[in-house]
Parts: sequence; C-alpha cells; structure tokens
Amino acid sequence: MFYLLILLLQMKLIKQITDLNKAINIEKKLGFVPTMGSLHKGHEALIKESQKKCKKTIVTIFVNPTQFNNKNDYKNYPRNLNKDLKILKKLKVDYVYLPDVDQIFKEQLPKILLNKSQKILCARFRKGHFEGVIDILNRFVKLISPKSIFMGEKDFQQFFLVKNFIEKNYKTKVYVCKTIRDSRMIALSSRNNLLNKIDHKTLSLISNDLNNLKKIIYRNRKQSKKIINTIKKDLIKKFKVKIEYLECRNIVNLNTNIKKKSFKLFVAFYLNNVRLIDNF
Repeated sequence: MFYLLILLLQMKLIKQITDLNKAINIEKKLGFVPTMGSLHKGHEALIKESQKKCKKTIVTIFVNPTQFNNKNDYKNYPRNLNKDLKILKKLKVDYVYLPDVDQIFKEQLPKILLNKSQKILCARFRKGHFEGVIDILNRFVKLISPKSIFMGEKDFQQFFLVKNFIEKNYKTKVYVCKTIRDSRMIALSSRNNLLNKIDHKTLSLISNDLNNLKKIIYRNRKQSKKIINTIKKDLIKKFKVKIEYLECRNIVNLNTNIKKKSFKLFVAFYLNNVRLIDNF
C-alpha cells in the first residue's frame, strides 16, 4: 500500500472510468500502449516510442479474457503487477489504467466479425482471438481517444487487423514497432516466462534456424513452399515441437503472393505446451 502511494506521486494510477475521464480530458496528443502486463523490454520500447512521438503516454494493463480461446491459457497467463508498476514508474509514464473486467465490458457494443480472407495464420487456429483483441481495443479507444497507438511487430497479424479497424473507425494512428530480441535471437514475450532454461535454449536454436530460413527463401522465392515443407519436418523431428503453421505472406495484404513484395515468415508452435508465435 505504501509503495502504491509513492507511485501515485510519480504517475497517475487510474482504476475507474470516471477518474480516467477527469485525468485525460484535456489531453490532445495522447500516446497509447495497450498491454496485458508482465512487461519486458519490448513493452519498454513501445512506451519510449510513444513518449518520443506524443506529448503524454497512457499504458493499460488488462488481461483480456475474450481473446483467450483456452480457459487454462487465460488462467496461467503470467501476471506481476508490482513489477510492472516499478517498470512504468522508472519510465516516467504519465498514466496507467487498470480496469476490471465488469467495468470495461459494461457497455454493449456491436459484435466484431472477421471476414473469410482474415481467418488465416493465428485466426485460423484461435477462434475468437482477434475478435476479442479488436473488441477490447475498440473499447479502449472509445474511452481514451488517443492520437496514436503503439504495437509490437512480433504480433504482426494483430497489428495488421487492429490498424485496419481502428484507422477506419477513429482518427487514431496505429504504429508498429520493431520486435525486440535478446542476444540469443529470442523475441521477447510475456509467455517466455512460462519456459524453463532448456526450453529457452531450444527456442534460441529454433529462432536462429527460422531467421536463416527467411534468408534462404528471400533468394529462392519460387521454391518457398518446398523449402518450408522440408525445414518444417526437420524442426519437428529435431526439437519435438508441434507446429501450427509456418508460411510466408506479404506485408501489404497478408496473402501468399511474395514474388515482388516485402514478406515475412510467420510461425506458431508449441514448445513444452506453451504456444509461441514469431515472424522474420
């Protein structure tokens, strides 16, 4: 309790919508970084980018139940609020919004639906996931009215769908920020906290293999599917992982035509029962 009081002197900690309205009512150039907590260097990079581009920055910490298609996944999602608040204090964040579930879903809003072309990659395997992500960000943008939103490149499909929806419906710009990786090529993620030391070593090897695969495909685009199928079998055999998808898509519209367009290699796989995603 004493620690939270000290924090309140440094940044505005908000839990109620009424207090949120009072705090940000006069802010015209507000940067918004949505998070589910368990903050790491990737989140810090998003916050710093917001602080660079915007006058004030607000960070939300909210583990959104509607974007989890697995109840155990939601239950086991890593949470560490005290550590998160220390990080945000050090970064000198202006506002931190910590809503509860009942408060944020009190208002009835139109149901979010994806069209057939959008049900690819993670949307194909996680029913209702992106609908839940877009819905919660729609709710936050209605409440906060930010000038800009900052999202990580690691969740590129999420960024792509959110950007299309938010910029179509609001005067808010959605920016993507480069994936932050450690010295072992591992993309920083809250879910990495669920892995043990052996898993981290395996993840590093997989990440490096996939990064090399992207380079090979870049030089042999016409043979991409054949190359991917071969490497996919090798990864499954070598690391005993379950791969949901491993495919290349261009970054313009996320279709599979990569002939003359910038593209990414997208992957989702299970390592020791932890679902991980990445792109290169």
